[in-house]
Amino acid sequence: MTLTPALQETVEAFQSVAERDRLQLLLEFADELPALPERYAEHPDLLERVAECQSPVYLFVEVDDGVHVHATAPEEAPTTRGFASILAQGLEGASVDEALAVPADMPRLLGLDRVVSPLRLRGMAGMLGRIQRQVRARA
Repeated sequence: MTLTPALQETVEAFQSVAERDRLQLLLEFADELPALPERYAEHPDLLERVAECQSPVYLFVEVDDGVHVHATAPEEAPTTRGFASILAQGLEGASVDEALAVPADMPRLLGLDRVVSPLRLRGMAGMLGRIQRQVRARA
């Protein structure tokens, strides 16, 4: 398993808390989702909808000197927003190879498979899959 240092730190943080506290930690990440850069906030048509998510989640990946994930998710969908935040922060500046090496079972590595619904897990996997597909397309 290969994770960026930021994602590895996040996995360790989730694994260090009791299962019942993981959802709270995820909600804290929801509050930290970086705002969209103005160029995307003014052009939402550039963002791709993550169809696997029940909530309207949109994202766009830039690849230049590193990977940059831009995502938006409604505040009323905090678990989804939290996972988007984990990915955006954890992949910021990563190399293409690092971004593509993140395992599809990232939610399980965080221990979220026992605290969120299978539907939410599917949405989380969908986010990561779309990010990796965009990274491949732009690399």
